[in-house]
Amino acid sequence: MVKLDAGSTLQRLRNRYRLVVMNDDTYEEVVTFKLSRLSVYVMLSSIFVILTGLTVALIVFTPLKYYIPGTGSNYKSIVELKALKYRVDELEKMNHDNVQYIEGIRKALGEGTTVKLDTTKLNLPKPELSDD
Repeated sequence: MVKLDAGSTLQRLRNRYRLVVMNDDTYEEVVTFKLSRLSVYVMLSSIFVILTGLTVALIVFTPLKYYIPGTGSNYKSIVELKALKYRVDELEKMNHDNVQYIEGIRKALGEGTTVKLDTTKLNLPKPELSDD
């Protein structure tokens, strides 16, 4: 395995390279860049940091933060939300109790229960008349 020396690694990062952009039809040089691995690394790292900073600033300083769950809400709104949830739970329980009460009264009054009448025809034998 090749052992890397700190001096040789730093030297490789500082080696200069030339990037040439040429016109394919005329072979004319359009742009020439003199780069090193270190300068490319620094440039890409700087672009990453700038884009990350702009994204964070966009979220923090605009109303976009309200679309992220768990952020953008203050303590007062959380307390109000909990109080409203408690009231809704109480009202649901009261409504359920009232429905049960009304159903009990209907059962006691006999409403809602239909009595099925027996309408079958009975065939009774005719009484015999005696001639005595």
